[in-house]
Order: sequence, then structure tokens, then C-alpha cells
Amino acid sequence: MTAIRDARPGDRPAILAVTLAAYEQYADTLTPASWTMYRRNIQATLADVGPAAQIVAEDEGGLLGAVLLFPAGAVMENPGIASVALECPEVRLLAVAPTARGKGVARALMDECLRRAQAAGASAVTLHTADMMAVAMRLYERMGFARAPELDLRPAPEILAKGYKRMLPRS
Repeated sequence: MTAIRDARPGDRPAILAVTLAAYEQYADTLTPASWTMYRRNIQATLADVGPAAQIVAEDEGGLLGAVLLFPAGAVMENPGIASVALECPEVRLLAVAPTARGKGVARALMDECLRRAQAAGASAVTLHTADMMAVAMRLYERMGFARAPELDLRPAPEILAKGYKRMLPRS
């Protein structure tokens, strides 16, 4: 049984390990310089999650996945481009251990993000993803996220971080 909970300080090494293992599959898709930049950005973000809620999925065997949910109003630092104040809560760095894929972990983490955003009174949730993350894109679209090109970012010449948004019902 997968449990979803807030991360604890002692989870940091496992969160970093799971996140890097999850994103390592994209290393061959990017140039070596872009992968190095992306990996460093992941490490820096996880070293100081700031105002984000850090949520994890675990079972008896340990940590299966993690995600960050930044609140509306948080200022997002984006390497190479201007910082942006979020209008809506934003999901970042959704990661599932390669050995736990296909077991509903990503869906459970995303459902928790949506639940928390709605409980906070948000009207929508945003996220960014890229074409190389096709499986994630399909999950987001099945969950009701729609392309929001006005949110697109280009952190490196060969990377288009596509914006997605899901409207939330009023509680």
C-alpha cells in the first residue's frame, strides 16, 4: 500500500536519489552541457525547496516518488531567464523511482497536489514538461491538464518547457 505524506528532513537523501534516478533517462536526449545544467538545477531545487510543499510516496520498501507543489505567489527562479511570480500553485519535479513505475505512484502524488491546491482555494494548477517526457505528458492530459502556451519557457536552446494548466472546481 502506497502512503502519501509530507517529506521529513531525513527523507532528503532518498528524495534526491529517486529524483535523479527518475530523470536520468533524459540524459541521452539532451546535450551533455544541457544535461549537466538540468541535473544541477534539480540538485539546487531539492537542496532548498523554499515555500514548496514537498510530498512523498512510500511503502514498506521505502520512498517510491516525490513531488514539489509551489504555492501561488512563489517566485520561481528559472536559469537563463527572468524569475516569475506564480499566479497559481505549480507542480515541479514529479519523480517516480524506475522500479515503481506503472503502479499509480505518479497519479497518487498528482492527486495530492490537486487536493492541496483546491483546499488552498486555488482556481488552477500549472506545471511544465517537455516532449522528451511523453509518459508524463499523457498522464497530465488524462488528468485534465491542457496546454497553456503562454506559460512556455525555454531554459536551454534545445529545451522547450511546455506549460500546462488544469482548472479546479470551486470548493
